[in-house]
Amino acid sequence: MAETAQFETHRAHLRAVAYRITGSVSDAEDAVQEAWLRWHALDDGTADNPRAYLTTTVSRICYDQLTSARARRERYVGPWLPEPLVAAPAADGPEERATLDESVSTAVLALLETLTPAQRTAFVLHDVFDVPFPEIAEALGKSPAAVRQLASQARKHVRDGKPRRTVDRAEHRRAVDSFLAAVTGGADLDALLTVLDPQVVWRSDGGGVVTAARKPLVGAERVAQFTGRLYRDFGAGTMRLLPYEVNGAPGLILDASADGWTGAFSFTVGADGRITGIDVVVNPEKLRHLDIPAM
Repeated sequence: MAETAQFETHRAHLRAVAYRITGSVSDAEDAVQEAWLRWHALDDGTADNPRAYLTTTVSRICYDQLTSARARRERYVGPWLPEPLVAAPAADGPEERATLDESVSTAVLALLETLTPAQRTAFVLHDVFDVPFPEIAEALGKSPAAVRQLASQARKHVRDGKPRRTVDRAEHRRAVDSFLAAVTGGADLDALLTVLDPQVVWRSDGGGVVTAARKPLVGAERVAQFTGRLYRDFGAGTMRLLPYEVNGAPGLILDASADGWTGAFSFTVGADGRITGIDVVVNPEKLRHLDIPAM
């Protein structure tokens, strides 16, 4: 039986790999748990390189998950967005970093969803985690040459489709704070128009479970008016917008639990400091892992 302590030293790494491949917190946790069971069944000393073995194992599990989930996601109601990765902001934690983690951003993960499972797995492992092609080939059951080509195809797709955004955390935070102030200040339309890019895109993921816009909203005027209606529908007494880390960047959590709603807001901010994208997950099935303090 392989040592539990040795597995635990790699758990955070495995969770990070699994989340980027699947775009799902719950699927990532399931994959890590399955990797643990397979590790637990090994004889001690079987794996010469535990990190490489576990990375290959969890990647294969995630690859299989993606393959089986593909048909379900094609039938998904409205835009599909990844399950939000949420953490409370900490003065001595994420805010200390000067740049954002693009590999876990909602916009990039949504873009990865347009790749094939093999392309996505190869890209994440090689370009994000520097896993050598022979190890990726083992996880995917393909040749190293084929995996190299998959990663190259995925890299080009991501490069061509990735939105232009600032990677400066302080600039991103200022834009989110301005959005928050405009909304909670009575849904000030002029203030919202100031912080929104003229071609801003709002995507909301309700999954057909709760009411959400089934097509993206495009344009500052439309997004500002929609945001204003959202705030007025809930009202200040039953709604809170709380600063949180959402997918590696400053974001917001909507707590309207009194009205049966919760949401996670992630933002894309352009180089000029204006918000170019707002992604909102309100599907309760994707928010079960959130732990929001009571009002």
